[in-house]
Amino acid sequence: MNKLILFFFLGLAGQLYGQSLKFKITNAPSDTVFLVRHFGNKKFYADTAIIKKDIAVFEGAKHKEGMMTLYFANSKTLDFIKTKEELEIHTDFNTMSPETVVIKKSNENKLFMSYLVELTKANRERTEIMNNGKDESKLKGLNDRMKTYLTKFAKDNANTLTGQFVKMGIEIEIPEAPKNPDGSPVDSNFAFKYYRSHFFDNIDFKDDRLVNFAVFEQRLDLYFGQQMMIPIPDTILHYSIDLLERFDKKSDMFRFTLEYLIQKYEKSKIMGHDKVYVMLGVKYYCDKQGNPNPEITWLTPEKMKPFCERVWKLQHLVVGVRPHELILPDSTNTKWTSLYDVDAEYTILYFWDPECGHCKKETPNMAKLYNEKLKSRNIEVYAVGKATGDEFEKWKAFIQKHEMNFINVAITHWLYTEANKDAWQFIPKYTNIASLQYQEFYDVYANPKVFILDKDKKIIAKNLSLGQIEEYLDRLQGVPDAPKMFPVSEEEPREDH
Repeated sequence: MNKLILFFFLGLAGQLYGQSLKFKITNAPSDTVFLVRHFGNKKFYADTAIIKKDIAVFEGAKHKEGMMTLYFANSKTLDFIKTKEELEIHTDFNTMSPETVVIKKSNENKLFMSYLVELTKANRERTEIMNNGKDESKLKGLNDRMKTYLTKFAKDNANTLTGQFVKMGIEIEIPEAPKNPDGSPVDSNFAFKYYRSHFFDNIDFKDDRLVNFAVFEQRLDLYFGQQMMIPIPDTILHYSIDLLERFDKKSDMFRFTLEYLIQKYEKSKIMGHDKVYVMLGVKYYCDKQGNPNPEITWLTPEKMKPFCERVWKLQHLVVGVRPHELILPDSTNTKWTSLYDVDAEYTILYFWDPECGHCKKETPNMAKLYNEKLKSRNIEVYAVGKATGDEFEKWKAFIQKHEMNFINVAITHWLYTEANKDAWQFIPKYTNIASLQYQEFYDVYANPKVFILDKDKKIIAKNLSLGQIEEYLDRLQGVPDAPKMFPVSEEEPREDH
């Protein structure tokens, strides 16, 4: 091999594998120090080093660029920015602060510490203003001065990771709204629309390193927060996909943002928000047949398969979608009724079990609400009971005792027995697979379970209590102040519909 080429590769190897993160720490409380990496707001253990003669050294090449933290045994921390540079920082544990930390190597961290020094000074000044009468003019002056500083800092250091990090946190300047000849605004919502459409202008979506800063997740929190986003599932889904499509699908930014949205809306308590995570799962985690997408490499096949199976099923149970048709018999096993054939302005699809404790309380009340209020307003109840085995007779007796005068259907004991012998004797002559396996297709693993459907049998609400159902339907039919038979209690959260 040519000597010049050999030296080149040796030099490259030194850059890739020889980079050190060196810290000189006097008066450290223990001989152990930890390295923590950032991924959005989250922090993860990254490495451990032993302090010898005040020196701790980490191998830098194995860690991604971005914000990192030196973490001491007593929870004291020191933030720094990890790049491909050699890094050497000196500090005294007892007096450690941005003003006292000395950066021996790393231009990025000299910039970063200078930024932290200015930020610390500004915070002290703000605290002093707040403690001395909260002078608004002084606060405005401080804020204007810091905005000018940050803008100049980001512009002067645009080619550095520190500059990009600072730029991420700077708010977008909104220009003056266009006006009509008479001076009135052309669009009264111009400022909001401009702010939302340019919200991410200060973030370089091609720089994956930026996802390793808390401010990236903070920007997502604000963008998808209540002040910015109308809490309608389809609206959220639109802006979620719009954002995700701006990223390279193999980037950390894409991965982080997708996981952020999936987790946020899977955990949301607002009715209908599950549609966001379900549809994002179907679009990005799974292929058109519901199989795991091989391009999603950060989840193991053991986790991907059940996730795809679940979201593929749940896509038919989200708000705005027409669920699978149900066709089931009544207690005589002679009359089959299709959910799709129910002629009503609204239909309550109600799954229940005569042996379920909560059902025993709620179902008679549902019958009372229907008989005395809903029936006359063209609202129907399609009730699917559990009626196999011994529960068949209990199901029939419960219906009769509580005057359940709405549509009552079930997989009866007879149907269950015969379908187990040969399901195809009923399909498609009487019913379909979704009906015979409704627990699986409708995700019914706890009772009671409720869906409210419009006249086209699309889901418009679900998982509501009886009081919430009454309140919701009164509002839909234009009588929000109608007397309530089952008022929603103060302790019971009202769903944001």
